[in-house]
Amino acid sequence: MSSELERPIDSGRSYSDIAIKVSNLSKCYHIYEKPRDRLKQFILAAFRRAIRLKDKQYFREFWALRDVSFEIRKGEAVGIIGRNGSGKSTLLQMICGTLNPSGGSIQTHGRIAALLELGAGFNPEFTGRENVYMNASVLGLRKEEIDIRYNDIVAFADIGDFIEQPVKTYSSGMVVRLAFAVQAQIDPDILIVDEALAVGDAKFQAKCFERLRQLKENGTSILLVTHSTEQIVTHCTHAVLLNNGQVIEQGNPRRISNLYLDLLFGKQKRSEPAATEMSDEPIECEESVDCISADYCSLNLSEDTFGQRPGYNPHEYRWGDGAVRILDYYISADGEAYPTSYKVGQEIVLVISVGFLHEVFRPILGITIKTKEGVTVFGANSETLDFETFKSSGRAGTAVRVGAKFNCRLGSGDYFISIGVASRQGEDILPHDRRYDSIHIQVRPDESFFGLVNLDLKLSASE
Repeated sequence: MSSELERPIDSGRSYSDIAIKVSNLSKCYHIYEKPRDRLKQFILAAFRRAIRLKDKQYFREFWALRDVSFEIRKGEAVGIIGRNGSGKSTLLQMICGTLNPSGGSIQTHGRIAALLELGAGFNPEFTGRENVYMNASVLGLRKEEIDIRYNDIVAFADIGDFIEQPVKTYSSGMVVRLAFAVQAQIDPDILIVDEALAVGDAKFQAKCFERLRQLKENGTSILLVTHSTEQIVTHCTHAVLLNNGQVIEQGNPRRISNLYLDLLFGKQKRSEPAATEMSDEPIECEESVDCISADYCSLNLSEDTFGQRPGYNPHEYRWGDGAVRILDYYISADGEAYPTSYKVGQEIVLVISVGFLHEVFRPILGITIKTKEGVTVFGANSETLDFETFKSSGRAGTAVRVGAKFNCRLGSGDYFISIGVASRQGEDILPHDRRYDSIHIQVRPDESFFGLVNLDLKLSASE
């Protein structure tokens, strides 16, 4: 268990800076195998206690949450992430007060708006206008306050004349729009969002996240529950990883997202054969790899020397079952090996050596480029590119070199290249060696455009 589980309040901060404080929170459910066991527990257990016999339980305990602790400060966006069944929704229901805990305590300060099931509180027979007033009243607003906000709510929902129609005539998307508009326009002190933003079209989602940014800047504390690691790293300043009802780790959103992927796909250790079992003769995956550069020939094919190359990120996150090892890499820009920075428009060559310590059927090589904030700019793998040569490798005791070329169209800034080798087992993906954020590249400024990617935009005049 991480030492970060109890985040101390910074010196100089007062207790009033805390929006939510969860301390040793637990929730236990009683699971009855048969309906009559519930009756036995109600009658016989009470009778046994009355006559001072040893207590007997007719149920088994299921702990949805156990000893969960964390804090959310005012104006902070915290992400909660975890696999299905990890206790995320149970946690939110207890924070909102719709579910009582079995142990521990929750302290909240300020008005709470919760987006748990958008539209769940709407009366289908009422019009959109009537539901707006009803929901806002439940959230604690007076009619005068709702009148002031009403036009903003309607404008945000953008459902046109349907606002005067019964909600039962709405599409699911329209219900979502109106529900979010009500919750987000009341300027809550605490906003809780449970996968609500996974619905709706891209335009609506962009509008929602812009509203979340505005609320955060205005001092609203946001608790965001999602399965999207990109939403966590993009919109949150802190993240909490739940698994089997317990806090596994909390801290930097990017690191927590990597740990979540670790849990999601499984991280198994396997004893590795000695490096001498690797073949001295590599399997060359592409004929064109010989034409890239003579420097690629120095790539190690038996030992892991990846971390000795310029540009290696020592803070990479590496995991896998050990059947495959990504051993070494070579990178160049317009023929310059391991440059300190890259220029827009340069041709980048990346060559990777991969060693197979165990037999792997139809291995998959993936390459991803992300911003330093963790936003994916580009990703592809040997399956999406239909690279049959790599699929046919994977014999135990062999190594391969794989070359990749691409044109640098990235905007100025810092980026990280992630490399991974996996394989399929039915519907499951087996990670063998994944080196997240393992290579750091820095792109020099280019005044001809701004943004993440240069699309080589051309302007022309027409009469």
